[in-house]
Amino acid sequence: MFFVCFVWAAHTVLSKIVVSGMEIPPLFYAAIRFGIVGLVTLPWLLPAPRPTWRMLLVGFLMGGGGFALFFLGIKSASPSSAAVVSQLGLPITTLLSVAMLGERIHWRRGLGIALTFTGGMLVMWDPGSGFPLSGGLVLILLSTAAGSLAAVMMKQIKGVRPLQFQAWIGLASVVPLILLTASLETGQAAQAMKAGWAFVAALLFSALIVSLVAHTIYYGLIGKYPANLIAPLTIMTPLLTVAMGIVVTGDRFDTRMALGTGLALCGVLIIALRRNHVMPLATVLWGGLGERIAYALTPLPQKDVDGRDDPRIKSGDGHDGGRCQDEKRAGRSAPWR
Repeated sequence: MFFVCFVWAAHTVLSKIVVSGMEIPPLFYAAIRFGIVGLVTLPWLLPAPRPTWRMLLVGFLMGGGGFALFFLGIKSASPSSAAVVSQLGLPITTLLSVAMLGERIHWRRGLGIALTFTGGMLVMWDPGSGFPLSGGLVLILLSTAAGSLAAVMMKQIKGVRPLQFQAWIGLASVVPLILLTASLETGQAAQAMKAGWAFVAALLFSALIVSLVAHTIYYGLIGKYPANLIAPLTIMTPLLTVAMGIVVTGDRFDTRMALGTGLALCGVLIIALRRNHVMPLATVLWGGLGERIAYALTPLPQKDVDGRDDPRIKSGDGHDGGRCQDEKRAGRSAPWR
C-alpha cells in the first residue's frame, strides 16, 4: 500500500513538471495518456457493460474529463495544495451517495465532512489575489467532483472488471480529448519534441505504472483485506505528495497550509473509518491526487453506522447473513473498477 500511495503521489508531482516545466499542453498530455491506456487495455473492452451510455459517461468523467481539469489546474497550483484539495472527493462522494443512492449520514461522518471541507477551503483561500480562491485549485476541485459523480454512477453498473473499466475509460476519453486539444491548444507536437525522451518516460509512467500497475495492486489489496483497513492507509498519498512537493518543486508550506492539511486529513480519516453500507467501494484514486482519488469504503456490515442491526439483512434485501459474513471476512466488495 505504501508503494501504491508513493506512485500516486509521484504522479501528481510529475504532472506538475510535465505541464509547467516541460510546458506540454494539458489537454494534449491527457489525450496521449488515455490513448495509451485504451490501446493497452483494448483486449478487455468487450463485452460492453450495460447500459453502455452510462459506462461511456462514467469513463469520461473518471478519465478524460476529470484529468483534463486536473492537468489544467496543476499548471498553476502546487502539488501539495492539489493533494489536499483532492481529498474533498471523499466527502463529495458521500454527499452524492445521499442524494443518489439513499445513503445515511450520522453525526460522526458529518463531522468528518465538515472538517475536510474546512481544511480544503483554507488551503484554497488565496488572500493575495483579487479572487478569494485559487483558480488552479478550483479546477482541481471540479476535477475531483467529476470523479466523485462517476464513482456514484458506477455503483449502478454491475459486473465491470478492473481492466475492462480502464479500457472503457480510455475509449470514452481519447476522442473528446483529441477534439479538445485540436480546437483549443497549439504547438503540441513542437513542445513534445522539445521535451524529448523525458516526456515519453512521463507518459509511460502515467499510463502504465499509475493506471495499470498501481491500480491493479490496489484492487488486489481491496480483495484480500477489509476495505476499512485499506481506506485509512490512502491518507499516505497526500502526505507523500506534500513532502515530494516541498522537496522536488519547492512548494511553500506555511501555517495556513499546515492547518488546512491537518483539518482535511482528520476529516478524511473520520469518514473513511465510518461504515458505509450503501457504497461498499467508492473509487480508486486517479493516481494520487489527481488520478483521482480512490476512496475505498467499507464492505456491507452486519450493523449500521450506529451499531444497530442492518435492516436489509433481516428483510433479505439481496444479502443473506452467511453471505454477508463471508464478504466481511474476505473484505470483498462488488467489482467496479
